[in-house]
Amino acid sequence: MKYYVIAGEPSGDLHASNMMKELLALDPEIDFRFWGGDLMEKVTMRKPQKHIRELAFMGFVEVAKNLRTILRNISFCKKDILEFKPDVLILVDYPGFNLRIADWAKKQGIRVFYYISPTIWAWKENRVEIIKRSVEKMFVILPFEVAVYDKHGYKADYVGHPLLDAIAQEKSSLPDSDSFRKSNQLDQRPIIAVLPGSRRQEIERMFEIMLNVVDDFKQYQFVIAGTTNLPEEAYQSAIDKNVKVVFNQTYALMKNAQAGIIKSGTSTLESALFRLPQVVCYKGGTVSYAIARMVVGNRVKFIALPNLILNKPVVKELIQNELTANNLKEELKKIVSGPVREKIMEDYDALINMLGNSGASKKVAELMFKHIHASK
Repeated sequence: MKYYVIAGEPSGDLHASNMMKELLALDPEIDFRFWGGDLMEKVTMRKPQKHIRELAFMGFVEVAKNLRTILRNISFCKKDILEFKPDVLILVDYPGFNLRIADWAKKQGIRVFYYISPTIWAWKENRVEIIKRSVEKMFVILPFEVAVYDKHGYKADYVGHPLLDAIAQEKSSLPDSDSFRKSNQLDQRPIIAVLPGSRRQEIERMFEIMLNVVDDFKQYQFVIAGTTNLPEEAYQSAIDKNVKVVFNQTYALMKNAQAGIIKSGTSTLESALFRLPQVVCYKGGTVSYAIARMVVGNRVKFIALPNLILNKPVVKELIQNELTANNLKEELKKIVSGPVREKIMEDYDALINMLGNSGASKKVAELMFKHIHASK
């Protein structure tokens, strides 16, 4: 069997790699071709057709600026799929790109599965029409998404959240506090983790604001979670402040930190699963953000995943103009100790209980495998 898989972001690379590992356990003869990153490459022992480093464009304006590159990627992708002649196309998150490919692939008679749904419950709900006509099976990871699709007359399969798998795989090998500090030349002060994101635009808009609170917390040490998707010079301003940057140690950092300043996205849920109190930050381009607010309207009250899943303000969100050094300082003070921190921990426990056990990667692979072969 030949499977073509498309993931366009670091989180997609992680979850797709675990899914592919489980699919290979069911059938070691699967022939994969894919767009993705280093983790998918490690599973398949093959290079991606396109690496996620080439694919991360965030916001309306950024997409418009890079439209020519995106259109070239779409054209290349279509030709590559036709050349490969897959039995199934598996799309992982990355909706702006993947839904266009889904619609085209269906017209070519290619079977399309989708893992990790576009956030149709937040915005662009009309995307459900593309999904209904183009996607044979949708596998969702948030409990409430099944009901969203039911409302539109489409049956989605809930498989659980794959982050539980990713964390379960690594937890036993993560270093304790002493080992983490020693290996990264850290002192004994409590750690505040800073996760500024993996895209260049995120670093440009938020990193300096995050770093501006360092001098207000002398009794703590700030540690940046760096990503190899960006050049090391992206973190030069932290280095100039003698703030430590660690690479490929995000989960170890979360485990051993006292609190976190976290960019909105998957990392907000990862932090919650590590029971790391956090302030969530987001700052987009002015035009892109204005368009997004206009499109979303009042349908979605939150952007942080813990808040969305529990439908209440579990962690503080500092969005757009609210993301200032002063606001960040005041919110960070509340979560390093005291009643706000304790309430966050209670809510994290409720969230972890709601999401249940790990096993999403295995479940989605088994459902895919069963559906592919039942329909042959």
